[in-house]
Amino acid sequence: MSKNGRRMAAAATAALTLAAVSTAQAQAGNPHPAATATPIKHVVVIFQENVSFDHYFATYPDAANPAGEPRFVAAPSTPTVNGLNTPLAAPNNPNSVQPFRLGRNQAETCDQDHSYKNEQRAFDSGLMDRFVETVGRGAGTCVDYGRGPGLTMGYYDGNTVTGMWNYAQHFAMSDNSFDTNFGPSTPGAINLVSGQTHGFALTSPAVTPNRTMIGDPQPTGDVCDTRDNSRAQASNRNVGDLLNQKDISWGWFQGGFANCQASHTNVGGQTSLDYIPHHEPFQYYASTANPNHLRPASVGEIGHNGRANHQYDLSDFWRSVDNRSMPAVSFLKAPAFQDGHAGYSDPLDEQNFVVDSINRLQRSGDWKNTAVVIAYDDSDGWYDHQMGPIVNQSGDPAADGLTDASTCGSAAKAAGGYQDRCGYGPRLPLLVVSPFARANFVDHSVTDQTSVLRFVEDNWGLGRIGDASFDAKAGSLAGLFDFSHRRGGSSRLILDPATGQPTRH
Repeated sequence: MSKNGRRMAAAATAALTLAAVSTAQAQAGNPHPAATATPIKHVVVIFQENVSFDHYFATYPDAANPAGEPRFVAAPSTPTVNGLNTPLAAPNNPNSVQPFRLGRNQAETCDQDHSYKNEQRAFDSGLMDRFVETVGRGAGTCVDYGRGPGLTMGYYDGNTVTGMWNYAQHFAMSDNSFDTNFGPSTPGAINLVSGQTHGFALTSPAVTPNRTMIGDPQPTGDVCDTRDNSRAQASNRNVGDLLNQKDISWGWFQGGFANCQASHTNVGGQTSLDYIPHHEPFQYYASTANPNHLRPASVGEIGHNGRANHQYDLSDFWRSVDNRSMPAVSFLKAPAFQDGHAGYSDPLDEQNFVVDSINRLQRSGDWKNTAVVIAYDDSDGWYDHQMGPIVNQSGDPAADGLTDASTCGSAAKAAGGYQDRCGYGPRLPLLVVSPFARANFVDHSVTDQTSVLRFVEDNWGLGRIGDASFDAKAGSLAGLFDFSHRRGGSSRLILDPATGQPTRH
């Protein structure tokens, strides 16, 4: 063969090789990773249920360490948090029941009242002293350990939520992050992905006459709907729409999405269906819904346009991770028994899910440029002593109750003129686990659920949602990170899912 012939053959071979590599990359779902403003190429949001900040971190970093429970001993340099310290600790708390510790053997508890108006009433114009009377539940109707409505004042420490405390110890947490609005699960989920609870059709009692969602309707058309009279659909945009416009891979991954009848029993003996429709925010938008729960045609489709429309079962996320095609933005929703929601879940089952998920991510090939955000949808009505700033006011006496006049400030100051979006609401936990997270660090910057949304928007240059979305005023998560360098071996913390304690395995 001549020299030119050999060159042509080599070029052809190289072209075929390049084509094969390109095809393999395309099948892996990420041929050309999108440019980002930070070193973070993958954001994984683990979105849990119904926990106030004080409910998990009231005494951080000091745990009681009774015999028989996993011990937690903080490093000497561990910063303190805005917790239940004197004068707010017992016996000086202004509520009618004093704060008290729940032990590891008290993981199963009643669900508290976390409705939009009653949560405001508990705040009592900022006095934070009406929790027992307005949101407390118990009195023998569920597992309350004889506390009745005073159960709302209970909190766990590092002997029960040991994994969370260890993540805070080794990575970064916030003690000044809030629910975007008062109210239950669905508004929190909607705010996470859009920052806008206004714009819903008047088809549910959970939607006010002002077209604002303040309750828990289920998504219109979801084949897994478990209710007959409470459905809703939004008419505005969400972050999935923005990501699609930029062709950025993303997905919502929820336990039980592939099988509506799948169920599990938690450590307290409560059995629940894995999939809860009103916890799936993208199902409320026609542009991002997968109402028939269609599965992706292949692992290569996961995170991209296809018949699943970016809505998946939790197992699909791990298929993409194992395939080295994890989407750029992923939202993980635990099966109900592991989502942390009191009544049917608990902190021990929640720990199993969170720790197992983060362990697996840390062992993946993409960990070096991944950030995991652990966030919550609402407080469940559990006591927290710190009121956040009211950055969006509302004056609807039928729905609001922050003041004695049944308002949340002045109606004239509601953002965009949209009522029934009183916020910020209760304080919630927020942690970042990443090779770029600051170590053993507490951020005091004011943030809210839409700060997670804003981080995604800014990292991938998506722009804002618009139409008075809270993303325009959200505080930054930047204080939780140090993007100047990637941590080495300390970027991984493998925990035991059962105990929450570090392990070498």
